[in-house]
Amino acid sequence: MIQHRKWAMVLSLIGMGLGQIYNRQLIKGVLLFIVHLVALRVALYVPRAIWGITTLGERADHLEKVGRLYVNVRGDHSIFLMIEGMVVFLAALVLLVVYVMNVRDAYVVGKLRESGTAAPNFKATCQRITGKHFPHLVISLPILLVIFFTVMPILFMIFLAFTNYSSPNYLPPAKLVNWIGFGGFKDIFTIKAWNHTFFGVVLWTAVWTICATLTTFIGGFGVALMVQKRGIRLKGFWRTLFIIPYAIPQFISLLIMRNMFNGEFGPINQYLNYFGLSDLPWLTDPFWAKLTVIMVNVWIGFPITMLMVIGILSTISRDYYEAAQIDGATSFQQFRAITLPTVMFSFGPLLVMSFAGNINNFNLIYLLTNGNPANPDYQSAGDTDILITWLYKLTIDTGKYNFASIIGIFIFILVASFAIVNIRRTKAFKEDEINI
Repeated sequence: MIQHRKWAMVLSLIGMGLGQIYNRQLIKGVLLFIVHLVALRVALYVPRAIWGITTLGERADHLEKVGRLYVNVRGDHSIFLMIEGMVVFLAALVLLVVYVMNVRDAYVVGKLRESGTAAPNFKATCQRITGKHFPHLVISLPILLVIFFTVMPILFMIFLAFTNYSSPNYLPPAKLVNWIGFGGFKDIFTIKAWNHTFFGVVLWTAVWTICATLTTFIGGFGVALMVQKRGIRLKGFWRTLFIIPYAIPQFISLLIMRNMFNGEFGPINQYLNYFGLSDLPWLTDPFWAKLTVIMVNVWIGFPITMLMVIGILSTISRDYYEAAQIDGATSFQQFRAITLPTVMFSFGPLLVMSFAGNINNFNLIYLLTNGNPANPDYQSAGDTDILITWLYKLTIDTGKYNFASIIGIFIFILVASFAIVNIRRTKAFKEDEINI
């Protein structure tokens, strides 16, 4: 008996598509062989990719004398070499997965031939892909996009953290970038000016995130309870009124708020003067500036919480409250035993994601205060800067790309670990696992 599976697997190992051609799947085999040719083309770039990532270039831009003139000769660009290397390696990884699938497919079809079953033709293969394997087909493109537009930027950020890529001495193409290992991490945690800034910004980021998340949730929850309370008239009007802050583009709202809280000509201080009160340094004093960003965040963020809580409250049966009233439960006891657990069951994961989102709430801090007031003891950061705005300033204003990458890694680890751990601990997630 001819061992079709063996020959098909060996041929597919030699070249993608050859095993399929052996199994009399000509069209599939030709398509896979074209992919094989592309893979060979990518393989030609692998040695240069290895050289580029390991060395980050060997010669920077320099002047060479040609006759009587000096001509600028282009050298190696360290960052471009790093990016090219990552693209080649990720493409090679994708092609390797296709290669393994090609070998497996040739083996499975060869096994079918040994059992006396004819190999499926191209039409039957397409029907199988669009039928049984349609979910895999649909998700394959998003996976590729995630690899090249999510995984690759994360890898790039991680790589930069282990280099000395910074202004003014290590900016390509005039200067080459070098690998320095954990030198950047050591500097940011041991040099006094940098670690003082880092721990100060981290502390304020934690305070800001907790306050912004809790105040928005409590505010939205409270308004939702008032709007949904029995006996309240014009509920539709109140819902519409309270959603207006969310309906206005946040960019416009923040710029308006920035002018309203302006210490020199802002209308809020003018109103205080009308009542005989003195001006307040809303955006120029560290304490008041921090308080201001939290208040503005409540105004912008509570409507979406209100709408979500209203949707959850509308699903609670009135029978629970009537039974609690019969048992003599007070309004507070009904809230604690019925309303709060039901809301938290559905809203818990969203609350965790809101917490993670506030850690990266770049727009509100940057547009409202730009991280100010300035702090002379900080490196490229102000009193209201959180980690994400400090990272932006390190990149755009001072060119400290390696330090910015270190901050980015810290943010990624912080947000990812917090979100994953806490979402898995929510009752909604556990209930979903049980149902599965």
